Amino acid sequence: MEENQDKVLKTINPNKVIWPIALGLVVAVYMFVRNVDLDTLGSNLAKMDLTWLGAAFLVLFIRDAGYIWRIRYLTNGDLSWSSSTYSILLWEFASAVTPSAVGGTAVATFILNREGISFGRSLAYVMLTAVLDNTFFMLAAPLAILLAQGQLFPSDSESVWGNSVSVLFWISYLLISVYNLLFAFGLFFRPHGFKWLIVKVTQWRWLRRWHHLAEETGNDVITASAEMRGKKNNFWLNAILSTIFVWTARYALVNCLLQAFMPLDVGQHLLVFARHTVMWVIMLISPTPGSSGTADLAFNFFFEGFVGTSVATVAGSIWRLMTFYPYLFLGAFVLPRWLRKVLARPAPATKS
Repeated sequence: MEENQDKVLKTINPNKVIWPIALGLVVAVYMFVRNVDLDTLGSNLAKMDLTWLGAAFLVLFIRDAGYIWRIRYLTNGDLSWSSSTYSILLWEFASAVTPSAVGGTAVATFILNREGISFGRSLAYVMLTAVLDNTFFMLAAPLAILLAQGQLFPSDSESVWGNSVSVLFWISYLLISVYNLLFAFGLFFRPHGFKWLIVKVTQWRWLRRWHHLAEETGNDVITASAEMRGKKNNFWLNAILSTIFVWTARYALVNCLLQAFMPLDVGQHLLVFARHTVMWVIMLISPTPGSSGTADLAFNFFFEGFVGTSVATVAGSIWRLMTFYPYLFLGAFVLPRWLRKVLARPAPATKS
């Protein structure tokens, strides 16, 4: 347990904010120099509809409030509102300083555990939210394809990097689907069968280096699965609806931002929503912390066709200023105080 705690503390070290900030700024400056015409920048900002910009901030608040409510509900109210807020804030911070592909199960479990939830229950809630979120991606992507009506990728993508982006999307979608179905199978149906499978697979010579990790993961899934048994239908309904709510709010934020710069009709809003869904699936396998740099480039690629390259660069920067950098700074500020508070008291018991 102490070894896992040390790994988590290294992962969420406040000093790690330097790299995602530096990488994000380098990409942002490059894009501004390359894409933004300073002569028209002022006029574009002057024409911005502040009502829709305010709506974007409102959607951001609603999204975070939804996350806080969801984790408090999933823990049956055992997390206070303040503890739920700390948990989500630090969870977002951990996501911002680690690559999306790495995953934050250990960090999120540590946060909930130190906020008073037993290890087994913390692990179960974190795995459940991961499965719910990934299931949303799995179902939203086909819906996005239908909404896009053949325009899922920008029309000039064939000559730029669209083919590679579409391939990357399908690779990412396939990886997420396989990963999620495996974990859902283990968490909800056959945890011991899940462990047997991944342990057996990692006995192959070229996968043997992950054999110990497979055993640990299998044991974690068995522990989490036991905590999930006996949940009532109302629990699952609220968990599913809250997941749909928070992710819909997350995606709607971009719709509000683009609308602030240029009026969009209903069809364009649906296409923006569809492309945002695809963009997020791609960002999930980004190797950079918090998809830093990747997200900035992807935003322009998917949305410059609606508002122009210059405005898309500005809108993308505002999007990252709203949804990424605040969690880096708030997390770096809150984390040391939170750690002093929670490490001064004993961790909750392993069992519920």
